[in-house]
Amino acid sequence: MTSAAIKLDAQLCFALYATSRAVTQAYGPLLAPLGVTYPQYLVLLVLWQDDRLSVGEIGARLFLDSGTLTPLLKRLESQGLVARRRDPKDERAVRVSLTPAGRRLRGKAPRIARDIACALDVTAAEVSALRGPLRKILHHYHSNPSPISPRGRKNTR
Repeated sequence: MTSAAIKLDAQLCFALYATSRAVTQAYGPLLAPLGVTYPQYLVLLVLWQDDRLSVGEIGARLFLDSGTLTPLLKRLESQGLVARRRDPKDERAVRVSLTPAGRRLRGKAPRIARDIACALDVTAAEVSALRGPLRKILHHYHSNPSPISPRGRKNTR
């Protein structure tokens, strides 16, 4: 193993981790006037696109399990932004829908997208170019659950 392979700056994981933290922090001041956190904003983005989804459908889109998602939804509900109701066709499922207050926040979303691009000094083209490889990594990881062996090859147990 070469010494370059173990340098922090050579690690994909560190670049993704540090960038993710910086981007999430950059959203903080932009979301504060709306009264929502970054994870809550992600839930709202999903519902603004497709309202009245089940908890499972929201979780699948955000790659979150219900144990992580449920507290987020409870806080959004206590803020009056979403309503949670049992699905009358399937009592096991909980449907989440926007309230009028949650729908009104949608009007502020385009400004946040523009402001975050400005705060991070990236163009729409650069954001688009980054999204492709990141989506590829994410979808590959979630569609190939085989663990990686310690030698870097897929484990074929």
